[in-house]
Amino acid sequence: MHKRMQSISMLLVLATAILPMYASADANDVDSAHAVFVMSNAADRNEVIAFARATDGSLQETHRFPTGGRGSGGNHDPLESQGSLTLSQDHSLLFAVNAGSGEVSVFRVHGSTLVLSDKVLSEGSEPNAIAQHGNLVYVVNTGGSSNVAGFLLEGDHLRYIKNSLTFLSTNTSGAASISLSPDGQFLAVTERLTNNIDVFRVLADGKLSPIVTSPSAGPGVFSVSFAPKGVAIVSETGPANVTNGSAVSSYEILPNGTLSAINTSVPTLGAANCWNAVTPDGRFVYVSNAGSSTISGFAISATGVLSALPGTVVGENPNGAGNLDIAVSADGKFLYTLNSSNGTIGIFAVQKDGTLSSVGSATGIGQDTGFNGIAAN
Repeated sequence: MHKRMQSISMLLVLATAILPMYASADANDVDSAHAVFVMSNAADRNEVIAFARATDGSLQETHRFPTGGRGSGGNHDPLESQGSLTLSQDHSLLFAVNAGSGEVSVFRVHGSTLVLSDKVLSEGSEPNAIAQHGNLVYVVNTGGSSNVAGFLLEGDHLRYIKNSLTFLSTNTSGAASISLSPDGQFLAVTERLTNNIDVFRVLADGKLSPIVTSPSAGPGVFSVSFAPKGVAIVSETGPANVTNGSAVSSYEILPNGTLSAINTSVPTLGAANCWNAVTPDGRFVYVSNAGSSTISGFAISATGVLSALPGTVVGENPNGAGNLDIAVSADGKFLYTLNSSNGTIGIFAVQKDGTLSSVGSATGIGQDTGFNGIAAN
């Protein structure tokens, strides 16, 4: 009898310990299918930090995964790019640049868990952005002789496409982003220092056609993203010494690779707009105004015309947050900003009309410690 009472007592103790854990899990209501990833870009050991997402969009750090390479280090926005951390189209793989060691790492994605599956040379210096479509992956190397290298994606491994190395307009282009059109026919690259947008046709063997360079409609070109119907959307920091002078433009890519402007330099009413993210349904694009710690929103018409949402500025981070790269979750429900200066991730719920509702922020990244890159599945 005494042993039986002891057993019952132990079960009660265990139940008392376990029940709060279940209650906590229920309270957090973790959505195992969705996560957010950011990259440390640390010079000694680059890492990807994973955050599990709750159904309300809030985040909880789960683990840090070494890339096997080195980042560039630095303080605020050292890579000066969009797309240094990129999810594959089906969200099964995550690609990360190692700017310090000239490599690209590939992870298999299982919710908020990552498994390193491959690491390859980027075929250049200081890789800072990646684009993927189908079995093709392209990496832009901004250091040395600025170039783009092509890779075949074979399962969860990358194989360099021999003789695919393609140079940009100049060795000092300041390449800042790379993006593939939804049909996989065109590759676009932005050049900060020349204020140009480069377009390449993707050939059947994965190599690229000769470069076609077009000047940006406005000053301060930084990032390019594609809406689902093929419209290229470009962020512009705007003219120097103009308060909140940033803008965003949209373009159609013509069959010969030249750009035809649809909207030019639509004001964001913010400062230092360098990054943008399109919702999966193609209805809206959001831009990150790092200098004013705000987010501006625009509706995208069927023809690619951009219309500012009411008020234009639809989200605000704390003053001085320094929101850099920006990502919209795969289900289109949430928007996340990498707030480098205050060491947080800004969290916003996307409403049906495109407006944003703040969900707060998550900690876990170092203040001004060189973090770059954010991706959300």
